[in-house]
Amino acid sequence: MPANIGRRRFVSLLGGAVAAWPLVARAQRSPMPVIGYLDPRSPETLADRLRAFRQGLKQTGYVEGEDVKIEYRWARGEDVRLPALAADLVAHQVSVIVAISANSALSAKAATRTIPIVFVMGDDPVHFGLVDSLNRPGGNVTGVSFVSPALEAKSIELLRELVPKATMIAVLVNPNFAAAEIRMRDARGAAAALRLQLSLVNASSEQEIETAFAAIVERGAGALLVPSDPMFSGWREQLVTLAARHALPTLYFSREFVAAGGLMSYGTNILDAQRLAGIYAGEILKGPKASDLLVLQPTKFELVINLKTAKALGLSIPLTL
Repeated sequence: MPANIGRRRFVSLLGGAVAAWPLVARAQRSPMPVIGYLDPRSPETLADRLRAFRQGLKQTGYVEGEDVKIEYRWARGEDVRLPALAADLVAHQVSVIVAISANSALSAKAATRTIPIVFVMGDDPVHFGLVDSLNRPGGNVTGVSFVSPALEAKSIELLRELVPKATMIAVLVNPNFAAAEIRMRDARGAAAALRLQLSLVNASSEQEIETAFAAIVERGAGALLVPSDPMFSGWREQLVTLAARHALPTLYFSREFVAAGGLMSYGTNILDAQRLAGIYAGEILKGPKASDLLVLQPTKFELVINLKTAKALGLSIPLTL
């Protein structure tokens, strides 16, 4: 065989091998991990929270679409769909499930005892049997807890300070929310201590919100408390609009409502909680077990007041606030 022909054949074979190397490397690379994201709401109003979650993931070295895939499951306001959605994520063999709300976390835990679960919820996870303790979760569940029930009593006190003439305070209640009764227990205690009448009004869907506000006005409530509930955050614009239409002083659980024109909020920074959940999800992908990660709790609480809305309602902000 002529030497030049042999050299050409060698170069040709070498070129083919080089071209194939990236394909071989890709084939040998570990498959991209998948995070299951379970939320009782719709994604249209949650862009800022999803951004915060992805920010947390990025802090651990994961970028959606590059290093990790996220399978989203939205109940779109129908909590009854959560068990089936959780089961679907398990069937997809995701690496970790991020469950937003107590109902989502309970559905995820019922669906799997092996896949790690990271919750974001405003309640005591020990009370719901999700973890053994905050410091030693045990099992396959951990996450971030706002401990919101303790804030409901303070919220009643703040409403009393802002609207001292109100003798009745209405509270919006989602009867389908697992933690609703716990919320009301603390609210009732605070109202009794202040000799206030508490009026509970149910609303478990967007269609029922209008009816709920009509009932609140008919009962003569002087103020409204919208307690922490993932469903209510999904109805943010509607709640703020109706409160303004009925000139009803309202306290919410998140500053997002105040940014949308609501009067006042008191609670933890939910966006930071979402970021922390992203960090935990990323850490678990690297190897630590959920049982080794203690349940995170907020250390800061924020009171936010919309002065423009207060002026429109004819309210003067007390110096104590």
